[in-house]
Amino acid sequence: MTPLQIASVILVLSAASGSINYFLLKLPASIGIMVIALLGSVAILGVDHYAPGLQLADQVRELVASMEFSTSLLDAMLGLLLFAGALHVSLEDLKREALPVFLMATLGVAISTIFIGVGFSWASGAPLLIALVFGALISPTDPVAVLGILQDAGIRQSLETKIAGESLFNDGVGYVVFLLLTSLAFGNAHGHGQAIELADAVTLFLREAVGGAVLGMALGWGVFQIMRRMNEYPLEVMLTLALAFGGYELALALEVSAPIMAVVAGLMIGNVGRRDAMSEETRTYVDGFWRLIDEILNATLFLMIGMEIFQLSPSANMAAVLPAAVVLALLGRLLSVALPILLLRPFRHESRDVVPLMTWGGLKGGISIALALSLPESEWKALILAATYVVVVFAILVQGLTLGRFARWLNRKT
Repeated sequence: MTPLQIASVILVLSAASGSINYFLLKLPASIGIMVIALLGSVAILGVDHYAPGLQLADQVRELVASMEFSTSLLDAMLGLLLFAGALHVSLEDLKREALPVFLMATLGVAISTIFIGVGFSWASGAPLLIALVFGALISPTDPVAVLGILQDAGIRQSLETKIAGESLFNDGVGYVVFLLLTSLAFGNAHGHGQAIELADAVTLFLREAVGGAVLGMALGWGVFQIMRRMNEYPLEVMLTLALAFGGYELALALEVSAPIMAVVAGLMIGNVGRRDAMSEETRTYVDGFWRLIDEILNATLFLMIGMEIFQLSPSANMAAVLPAAVVLALLGRLLSVALPILLLRPFRHESRDVVPLMTWGGLKGGISIALALSLPESEWKALILAATYVVVVFAILVQGLTLGRFARWLNRKT
């Protein structure tokens, strides 16, 4: 199938799943689409089991493989999704929560990576470095999943800013940590033929993280300067799209963190640009355009997550490892939130519900699956992919659907 045909199939399936959810399930849109895709995929696997002659599962498996989920998300969709998410985050609110967001997006990712990695190595028997790769790809919260769920959760603004801000930044940090650990474990991150030295890892991390932030600020400032000198909303909307698309690809070419670039550029246009460069008419169109992009990409992404079950290769040893992975992911998330909050206790007061809500609201999503799919072929890739998929599905379906009720229950208790 050609890329256009694949995109057409995905859009048709997303629209059909969204319609079924609207009339029947009435779940939050993205979750409903994923549930329908997952149920449909399981049904096809069931039909194939009892009627193997149809070869229906093989045909769908070929379609799913042709979607190239990892490449489609990491090299195309992610930049737009992160830019759209950052565009609607208040910089003033984020500044007030900057310290906890920074600690959880950096120290928290490191704590979670180590805890989950050690635990996964013990539970699965995987070498520690390879288990740490799993810890790195499953530790960051997914801004796509988080921002989509937060809209319906009804939690207070300060806590929403913490969760949203952390999810936007720990994604970029986690991606860099993943690249470093993958290089050390497999010896081919960034296409290098051999593993980088540990001393070089610090340099690579700083180049990726700081370089991404600097590039995002530079490109965002440049687009802001152009927009403030015009009042032509179609062109201004196009400029924001060019910034998200072109900036992300430029960051990939320069080998700096493209996710961090997209977040920083989105924050700049969404705050400084919105305030000083856009007319009221332009704000309306820019907001509407990016909300529509966000909704469409979310729908297609969650549909693809539901269909990625065809990429799994189940084995007998997974029965004990997969539940352990879910528990490890939750405990790692708890530590990544609780320890930074504990460190900040002498300097700022946080309400008692911050740790439990941020733990339960730390959803994993498509980025983790894409990273797992991008791993080099090895005897451990199938297990890591299956564990990642189970953690993501649990996070979206169980944590995502209960976050609002959990928040209301905590409010009654405090």
